[in-house]
Amino acid sequence: MLQALNPRLHPGCYVYACLTPEQAEQAGQHYQPLASFRETEAVTWIVPRTDAERHRWRAEFPCAWIQLDVHSALHAVGLTAAIATALAEHKLSCNIVAAYHHDHLFVPEEQAQQALRILKALQASQRAID
Repeated sequence: MLQALNPRLHPGCYVYACLTPEQAEQAGQHYQPLASFRETEAVTWIVPRTDAERHRWRAEFPCAWIQLDVHSALHAVGLTAAIATALAEHKLSCNIVAAYHHDHLFVPEEQAQQALRILKALQASQRAID
């Protein structure tokens, strides 16, 4: 799978917004976040920073969104570990969201190009092995 990562940087800046369940229910009637997760304490939405600012949602971690175009199975072993290790070796933080078809990485906005280079190098190194 590493040979076919094909990382793709989406334009824009994203943030993790923290909403109360009531805020999320009300806002969800007219807004759909990129991703969401309901926890006991609150609801987390990943949204464009401009949307969080416009709605005055509490938000943090301005980040870039990198999609891995490889079709990764949800039961695949080792992909997340390999990516996290490669980025951690360069002191880059990364939040990975697995979706049905692809994995999505959220890295600090100012380190997006560096993360992209690292992921492309990881892909190239795997192609060279085979």
